[in-house]
Amino acid sequence: MKSSAAKIQMTGLDALFGEAPAQVTGDQIQEVALSELHPFKDHPFHVIDDEKMQEMAESVAQYGVLVPGIVRPRPEGGYEIIAGHRRTRASELAGKETMPVIVRDMDDDEATIIMVDSNLQREKILPSEKAFAYKMKLEAMNHQGQRSDLTCERAVHRLKSRDILAQQAGEKSGMAITRYISLTRLIEPFLQYVDEGKISVSCAADYLSALSENQQWDVKQVMTSTGLFPSPKQMAELKEYSRANGWNAEGVCEILKVQVNKLVQVTIKSKKLSQYFPKEYTQQQMEEVILSLLESWKNQQKGAEQDGNDI
Repeated sequence: MKSSAAKIQMTGLDALFGEAPAQVTGDQIQEVALSELHPFKDHPFHVIDDEKMQEMAESVAQYGVLVPGIVRPRPEGGYEIIAGHRRTRASELAGKETMPVIVRDMDDDEATIIMVDSNLQREKILPSEKAFAYKMKLEAMNHQGQRSDLTCERAVHRLKSRDILAQQAGEKSGMAITRYISLTRLIEPFLQYVDEGKISVSCAADYLSALSENQQWDVKQVMTSTGLFPSPKQMAELKEYSRANGWNAEGVCEILKVQVNKLVQVTIKSKKLSQYFPKEYTQQQMEEVILSLLESWKNQQKGAEQDGNDI
């Protein structure tokens, strides 16, 4: 695999995403059918049909795509999008059939670095997006810097890569990069809680990510049964408990100050639930709807009890 670090340093993001990228880089702009454009493999950034996307689609419908995307040819045909996933989606919503792009041959590491850097320019980025993006870019940077000499020298290079990435991403230190990357070990519900601000990045990275997947699901089950979120202190205790032998749900309940005999498990067959939800709903989405309805029911019961006491 060829090294591309020098090429990236010479080109820079300003040249790639400025007002006239094709003129600066010498690349030719091509109109490519949207059907030929495919997302970057394991693209870590969400493309959401929100209000900003609608505004972008309206702009594309009126003026077209002003800054071309960057793509590379795929062995199986078509093109892989390196930069321009949101522009591609906006073009679809605007009813366009093609989009202007710069076609460039790149190795995997160069493509990954440009893909991450182009998206890190966005105004708002979720912690989960940073986590997977930092992981992908750091791996690419380490691939480019691998040596066939001593292991300790390779370790020094990896440390430098982490610090360089922190500077490029505007993070305080390489440790911040490590913290974000540790979020990639979280189960999906916990990762969503971090994105929603219900669990801090530091607590999730320092404590919850240290638990195995099965242990995280045990904690999540207790949280679902009680509706409680563990405190930072309890998360630290869970981390210590995970290192000891004999992990079990009872121990989790004890740490979270929950009486085991008060936990009730109700199992509903998916066949019964399916008649109330659209086919595309995931288990997590169904769980959220059910809990929301139960919360409303609980509030109604409280209101009824208060009305009865007032008589």
